[in-house]
Amino acid sequence: MAADFSSGARLVVRITPADVGKRVSVRQLLEITDGHPTFTDTVGVLVSWDAGVVCVTRKSGETVLIDEAALVAGKVVPPTPPSRRMARVTSASPEELEAVASRAWPATETEPLGGWTLRSAIGGAREAHPNKGGGGRRAGGFTRRANSALVDGDPGRPLDEALAYVTGWYGERGTTPYLQVPDGSPYAAAVADRGWVREADTVVRTAPLAPLTRLPGADAVTLSRTPDAAWLAAYHRTGELADAALKVVSGGPSVWFATAPGAIGRSVVEGPWALFGAIEVAPEHRRKGLATAVMGALARRAADEGATVAYLQVEAENAAARALYDGLGFTDHHGYHYRRPPV
Repeated sequence: MAADFSSGARLVVRITPADVGKRVSVRQLLEITDGHPTFTDTVGVLVSWDAGVVCVTRKSGETVLIDEAALVAGKVVPPTPPSRRMARVTSASPEELEAVASRAWPATETEPLGGWTLRSAIGGAREAHPNKGGGGRRAGGFTRRANSALVDGDPGRPLDEALAYVTGWYGERGTTPYLQVPDGSPYAAAVADRGWVREADTVVRTAPLAPLTRLPGADAVTLSRTPDAAWLAAYHRTGELADAALKVVSGGPSVWFATAPGAIGRSVVEGPWALFGAIEVAPEHRRKGLATAVMGALARRAADEGATVAYLQVEAENAAARALYDGLGFTDHHGYHYRRPPV
């Protein structure tokens, strides 16, 4: 990384633990060889400064730990202009964003099929969308997303052979063969022509993260790295959450669980992206702003880790959720749907 401090400049540490959450540029001493010091520079969000260790998360999502004693210079730097940052990230193709989303809701078993990815998470849980809490029919695996072939690029063989392989692969695991197909995929029409049934139209939506960090009520929300019993009970999985299902909800690059009286949520941070999902409010606690409070708390944490763009998946028919997200600044990025073989 290019240095942010000129070689002739006076090295001064101008940051303190009070600057946690701000974007900083720091220099640390690596070694001294024959009287000549070697330095390295890091630019990112100051995530924590505790017990003599300075933690900075770069824009790429990489976390850098620096011994406080090795810190020779540091200063707060302006954030990247939001409009330029948003334009660069949200120009990602549907396939690129689906790959990020797949890592945020990871299957317990995967296998590549050319550019496609076969995913399986076998358990006894009922089917549910990551943004919907329960219901649905049993299909032998935890959610369609974690038990479907992500269609991205060329499967590396003729389509009919690829579909036969997908069908056999899921058949061996006792689950329904599903394809997750971006609406704009060149394979969407071809699979439809072969009679595969369309299900669960879903919209992927994005929004600038910074405004979400200012949502009210976030201070009353508790965040943790693992889902506790209260979180799991609110997610309607108590007594039926198999090991595979727990691995799915706990999996991802940087996962956070939010709990408030009567509400829960989940986020996953990877580089500039922050996924929001499992936002659920108990019926008796609705219309009290709890959903936005949970999202606000998760957004603050994601911003601390360097994320700049929020995204989520919502079923196209879920008008209430779409209206909520409209009010928070989310706009449509792309749509996808699932396909299964004809009965």
